[in-house]
Amino acid sequence: MGKATGFLEIERSDRKYEPVDKRVKDFKEFVVPLSEKDTRDQAARCMNCGIPYCHGTGSVAPGTPGCPVNNQIPDFNDLVYNGNWEEASRNLHSTNNFPEFTGRICPAPCEASCTLNIDDNPVTIKTIECAIVDRAWDNGWLKPEVAPKKSGKKIAVVGAGPAGMACAQQLARAGHDVHVFEKFAKAGGLLRYGIPDFKMEKQIIDRRVTQMEAEGVTFHYGKAVGGASGVDPQELLKTYDAVALTGGAEAPRDLPIPGRELDGIHYAMDLLPQQNRRVSKESLGDVKEILAKGKHVVVIGGGDTGSDCIGTSIRQGALSVTQLEIMPEPPEHENKLLTWPNWPLKYRTSSSQAEGAKREYAVLTQKFSGDGGKVSKLHCVHVDDKMKPVPGSEFELKAELVLLAMGFVHPVHDGLLKTLAVDLDQRGNVRAGTGDYQTSIAKVFSSGDMRRGQSLVVWAIREGRQCAASIDLYLMGSSTLPR
Repeated sequence: MGKATGFLEIERSDRKYEPVDKRVKDFKEFVVPLSEKDTRDQAARCMNCGIPYCHGTGSVAPGTPGCPVNNQIPDFNDLVYNGNWEEASRNLHSTNNFPEFTGRICPAPCEASCTLNIDDNPVTIKTIECAIVDRAWDNGWLKPEVAPKKSGKKIAVVGAGPAGMACAQQLARAGHDVHVFEKFAKAGGLLRYGIPDFKMEKQIIDRRVTQMEAEGVTFHYGKAVGGASGVDPQELLKTYDAVALTGGAEAPRDLPIPGRELDGIHYAMDLLPQQNRRVSKESLGDVKEILAKGKHVVVIGGGDTGSDCIGTSIRQGALSVTQLEIMPEPPEHENKLLTWPNWPLKYRTSSSQAEGAKREYAVLTQKFSGDGGKVSKLHCVHVDDKMKPVPGSEFELKAELVLLAMGFVHPVHDGLLKTLAVDLDQRGNVRAGTGDYQTSIAKVFSSGDMRRGQSLVVWAIREGRQCAASIDLYLMGSSTLPR
């Protein structure tokens, strides 16, 4: 709980960003860590509240209070306050395989549910978490945890995103022979091919992969499962004792309006992975190169993916960036009596949005137009609270590059899922409950975005861990892996 009177004596102070004019010149991380003293002072603010909602209260769905992986936040705050960093790392890793991921890109629902957030001064939990794990790496505390005894069971994990990585690491530590099949050249999923490098540099992923390989996990890169040229899913069922489907929800939401066929209109996930590959000096292959340099860019979609498009476009040299959101502008402050400790809807400005993007709310794009087959203009209208166009509010926007960042609807069905013929739920995701994560096929399990739909990295880690415990129980009859 930190210092008993810390929250009365110490003001909230969080990490700062490097100046905009400096950070937009490259794709490096730009968050400035707190000093050790400042971090310990912030940990001291953790109070002896009656119910620490930051832990998570069952965490059954987005919007419920607290941490989806149920981090023991008051405990590691107290350990940091008392200078016991190594034990704080052990505690943190007991619930979260990859706190360096969540410490960088999680939106921190734990802070929203902190008791001190009642007056907008929550403990800087995300910053403390990141400081713990970064110190653990710097001091060599995170050694491979090799299982003392092998089970003789082989498990295939399809997809090397955060859910697949968490699932694979837990199963390897339980003594199983784990093989991860990844269609891309490297592990990480959206963490590597989607999340911009300025939010998380990719050596952060590489060192975890090295640890997992030392623990016995085998990664098979460039190995798509399903499809004409991919690994046959039926062969996996014959070869392995269990199969975990941990891919993403990769089918993007489209905007089928007049002019959609014009050149220059792309999904966000056409732009973002390209830039990741440029930074890491990977080949782009034979895909058409997408660059924002010298263009007026419009991003349709007001979420995190849209924000990532903004930061990427600005760094590529866009002339201007405008972000459109169909929902009305949220209130600047939430009503604590109605929302706390749940995640509130309120006006937020991301680091990328603060770099120079113009934001428009309650806007519906009605059509695209252009010359010579290329987009040059958006035709828009403002909408009311029922999403109906407001007469006389029509306007136009100049745009040479349009990025559709309106979310994802479900996993891609062709290939793997169609070949396996697993049952899907009404939203098009793989049907599997959180009790056992088992699909309609006995030895096939599913977790992460492929099961729950588009979500957060912290939910992927939680589901990967729980899926691993279910697989271990299925294979061995009992399991000591935490759920």
